[in-house]
Amino acid sequence: MKRKPLIVFTTLVVFIVFVLLVSLQSGTFQMTPAEAFKTIIGQGSDQQELVLFEFRLPRMVLAILIGAGLAVSGAILQSLSRNDLADPGILGINAGAGFAVVLFIYLFQGSYQNLGGSVYILPMFAFLGALTAAALIYSLAYKKGITPVRLVLVGIGINAGFSALLIIMQLRMSPNDFMQATVWLSGNIWGANWSSVLAILPWIAILIPLVIRQANTLNVMRIGDESAVGVGISLERSRLLLLFLAVALAGASVAAGGAIAFLGLVAPHIARRIVGPRHQIMIPTAALIGSLILLFADYIARNMLAPSEIPVGIVVAIIGAPYFLYLLIKTP
Repeated sequence: MKRKPLIVFTTLVVFIVFVLLVSLQSGTFQMTPAEAFKTIIGQGSDQQELVLFEFRLPRMVLAILIGAGLAVSGAILQSLSRNDLADPGILGINAGAGFAVVLFIYLFQGSYQNLGGSVYILPMFAFLGALTAAALIYSLAYKKGITPVRLVLVGIGINAGFSALLIIMQLRMSPNDFMQATVWLSGNIWGANWSSVLAILPWIAILIPLVIRQANTLNVMRIGDESAVGVGISLERSRLLLLFLAVALAGASVAAGGAIAFLGLVAPHIARRIVGPRHQIMIPTAALIGSLILLFADYIARNMLAPSEIPVGIVVAIIGAPYFLYLLIKTP
């Protein structure tokens, strides 16, 4: 490994650990750094252990996993479309996953939280919704092959369609379910627990290494279809596999944290500027940047209006929207 990527990885990990430690001691229930450290090593009070291990730590771990999942999903979609403005939110994949989860909430009318294993069912529902959106995008964009511009334009249309369906579904809900769905769609990791972490962990831990194994394919496809065919890559088969991985990562992340926008756009772009376009290095870097951004955004969401909280997705949008506009202006 080159020195620069190693320095970047180390620096990002240090920042993540620092924000994690600061987040663990911050909130409505304040702890000093010494109290937080004593609690971590098992010498805190029962109340401190409850707050740290049952409320704050699972939320922090969930933010790290969601951030990594959305960032890697965005990196795949940007390479497939050869468009730095692509991400799961803009292309409609998040909207498809969100519609499936809201449909799940609607079908069970507020009782879904009492269903045994519902936390493990939601990622599958979100994945099916994201897969449906991706299938629609791919089928409508396919015309003697897939062109990047056509893929993005069709994705924007699918996003608008699913967003309209989401509004219709929400209007048919009871007031309590409507509020639950609205807050969740804003990007929300409130109420995180270790079951939520265990529900998303296999998706992230298995799929991201699979994406890294496809790094060489992504490197060639980023250059162009002709180059990919020239080196013997089965273009449509590889594109479908990579799209499937992007959809699965986005669906699982949306199920755990709601429709968090811009993260899948910003993190890969920053990673590409720092370490270059080689996906063997860029993908892990994007995952770490996505984790850091969402962890920091969650810290702000919990403390900006304390003791009230705002959805973390709103904070990410505040951070990501100006960067999106910058990219839009700079993109020829």
